Amino acid sequence: MNNVIEVIRYTIPSVVVFFTAYFLLKEFLKIDKGRHIQELMAERMRISLPIRLQAYERIVLFLERISPGNLVMRLHKPELTAKDFHRLLVQTIRDEYTHNLSQQLYVSTAAWEKVKNAKEEMIRQINTSVAQMDDKASATDLSNKLLNMSVEKLATKKALDYLKGEAAKVF
Repeated sequence: MNNVIEVIRYTIPSVVVFFTAYFLLKEFLKIDKGRHIQELMAERMRISLPIRLQAYERIVLFLERISPGNLVMRLHKPELTAKDFHRLLVQTIRDEYTHNLSQQLYVSTAAWEKVKNAKEEMIRQINTSVAQMDDKASATDLSNKLLNMSVEKLATKKALDYLKGEAAKVF
């Protein structure tokens, strides 16, 4: 009996020390893991933030380039017919969009949808404008019609405003 009590006297303190060390070590490892995850997130943000910013810049540039004022001023060729100018405008918008497709990786799905809708809306507005003109209309006639579109209603402006808001949240 004495031996049993002697074993218990040595075992209980050992078990208490073991569980204390176990819980302390477990808590330390948990804190260390959290700190490590925070360091990884900070490092990832340090690397990805400039890339994301560049993506927002490129998308803003795309939207500016396809807005009617900039598009018409950049591509206007008075010697073209309205239909030829129409083809040039639509092809340029599609080329610009294709060139910037990879930027969708760095912005939200909602932002990319706004960009895609802006592109489709611009093409639709150009198609509608050229359809309302007669066959003898010139590129200048189509340019004037496009330049007289209301800026507030432009899908490119709405997409730009949305992107600016989203980019502001990133910082």
